[in-house]
Amino acid sequence: MANTGSDRLLRGATGDWEVVVGMEIHAQVTSRSKLFSGASTEFGAEPNSHVSLVDAAMPGMLPVLNEACVAQAVRTGLGLKARINKRSSFDRKNYFYPDLPQGYQISQYKSPIVGEGEVTVDLTPTEQFRVGIERLHLEQDAGKSLHDQSPTASFVDLNRSGVALMEIVSRPDIRSADEAKAYVTKLRMILRYLGTCDGDMEKGSLRADVNVSVRRPGEPLGTRCEIKNVNSIRFIGQAVEVEARRQIAILEDGGAIDQETRLFDPSRGETRSMRSKEEAHDYRYFPDPDLLPLEFDDAFVETLAAALPELPDAKKSRFVTQYGLTPYDASVLVAERELADYFEAAVAVEPAGRDAKLVANWITGDVAAFANASGRGVADTHITPGQVAELVDLIAEGTISGKIAKDVLALVIREERNSKPREIVERRGLRQVTDTGAIEAAVDTIMATNPDKVAQAQAKPTMLGWFVGQVMKSTGGKANPQAVNDILRVKLGL
Repeated sequence: MANTGSDRLLRGATGDWEVVVGMEIHAQVTSRSKLFSGASTEFGAEPNSHVSLVDAAMPGMLPVLNEACVAQAVRTGLGLKARINKRSSFDRKNYFYPDLPQGYQISQYKSPIVGEGEVTVDLTPTEQFRVGIERLHLEQDAGKSLHDQSPTASFVDLNRSGVALMEIVSRPDIRSADEAKAYVTKLRMILRYLGTCDGDMEKGSLRADVNVSVRRPGEPLGTRCEIKNVNSIRFIGQAVEVEARRQIAILEDGGAIDQETRLFDPSRGETRSMRSKEEAHDYRYFPDPDLLPLEFDDAFVETLAAALPELPDAKKSRFVTQYGLTPYDASVLVAERELADYFEAAVAVEPAGRDAKLVANWITGDVAAFANASGRGVADTHITPGQVAELVDLIAEGTISGKIAKDVLALVIREERNSKPREIVERRGLRQVTDTGAIEAAVDTIMATNPDKVAQAQAKPTMLGWFVGQVMKSTGGKANPQAVNDILRVKLGL
């Protein structure tokens, strides 16, 4: 069940309203060739350079189903805990548009390759909700119309025509803009773990049609409007919020919602009508006469299931139990498969047994900050898991303090990219001062030159921090902080 608490409701002029959202996610299948032709799916090529005779709908050209795309759809269905239909069929969905050369789209209507499933979504590290999956079907993408190349004409690029898409249709289980964003984030994560879609929304690999309606809590579902082709998670949240408030305003003013297809304009923060919503009969679906029903056996599914990677939920649970991480830290690490692999590689560096929580803190803290600043993922930086592991080991040994470790990491980032942290510490004399005699001498000097501060600290123990800072400054940040605290407390009588 989705969350339906009062915190999910939108307040209108006449009371509370519940938002109801369902989604159709169009995910481009990761494959080297298209669904029914051998043309390349590579992104960014010259217009109309990846177009076969089938894609261009030349007379007499027959589609041939790409088995790799079928396998990717089945793997996705397994990752969504969905029913795999060993017999499905392809239909023609008829509509006319300049970037659809055939005048129809080959899709699946009554018999999809994947049936009902479920996605568990993390709204917060401790709060989850479930979204039912109604179906997943395979279909071919259309081309792309370009309206900004000429003031007098539109152009058509058919490179995308025929590329395999998985349309993943959810049930209307989503109840807020935040839940909508969380659902797409989780679905995208699962697809990327499976390797069935790269999830690159900037390139159009993942697009959402967002169906929004509103109702009074407990009442039947309202009339929905579909917002087409929303291409970022942030925009999905904005579109849900804007459209829900538009519908609430109409209903509270005594009007009715027309079922229609709309576009979201993020620059104006509004949705605009495109056309009245088509029904299935408007597309005149009928079985594609050029394609036999798709059939495969249990062995095909079992082989794919056996090769599935560990998925985000299982990995998160394992990180909590195996490494003692908090649910939040585990969630951050498993958000990207490469980041989770980086963390495990750092923990596993010999000698094993280091503090996994400290490793996670460094990766999600200082290392991630550097990666974000440089516009890359952690795994794409030059900082290696081995360097992170050695930093943690040096802290655990007492060789360096946490502050010195930050300085060492800064050197790895800027000047000593290929050096081991231990070598940097030795070469630059960064070892932590643990000699109590040397620390005592520094403390004595600070106390002798600041008698007024000594009196203040003895009257107000919170002044201890000032002395710690002065001692650390005088030792170049190398003094062991715990030893400094202990010695100061004794000498100040605290």
